[in-house]
Amino acid sequence: MVEDAQARAYAEADFNDPHDGYVALFKEAFGDREISGHVLDLGCGPGDITFRFARAFPHCTVHGVDGSEAMLGFGRRELSASPELRDNVELFTGMVPGAELPREQYDAVISNSLLHHLPRPAVLWDEVKRRGKPGAPVFIMDLRRPGSREYARLLVDRHAGGEPEILRRDFYNSLLAAFRVDEVRKQLEKAGLDAFTVKETNNRHLTISGLLP
Repeated sequence: MVEDAQARAYAEADFNDPHDGYVALFKEAFGDREISGHVLDLGCGPGDITFRFARAFPHCTVHGVDGSEAMLGFGRRELSASPELRDNVELFTGMVPGAELPREQYDAVISNSLLHHLPRPAVLWDEVKRRGKPGAPVFIMDLRRPGSREYARLLVDRHAGGEPEILRRDFYNSLLAAFRVDEVRKQLEKAGLDAFTVKETNNRHLTISGLLP
């Protein structure tokens, strides 16, 4: 989403339910495990989940990275208006793989809706393994491909009916580009991350979670 219109539509859309749900599902996946240290958010977009995560885990420093300056521009404006986050959130421009970041490895790695944007899914799993410390919690949420184009259109109408057409179009295309649970499990097997858990969380999302070996 490098175009200004796309970035604006995404940044201004109502993602409260899924993004609040992201933090809740992370906590459910890792129970009472203490989350602290440095966290990397891959493909952070305008930073909404980055900020929510930082608020939920105030002992963390969260680094968000995204390849879209247009998206990050909205995030930086939000960050400048949120003084309580300035000490533990930083946003960086960079592509996956290859982003230049202040740290080589992180104590946890998170991501939302990046997987289906990548030309090769292995890129994400290689980056997760490279950037996460051994034992680091990993939590990924992404769209789940529906069984038909008709159902994809129904999901767009149901969950983005009041959004701008540009966002509805991108949502529809993203649904069709997303993966099924069985496909993600095969990706994880190839990456040596087959101990990770893959779950369907609702009619359009799945989550992947686990601790890095």
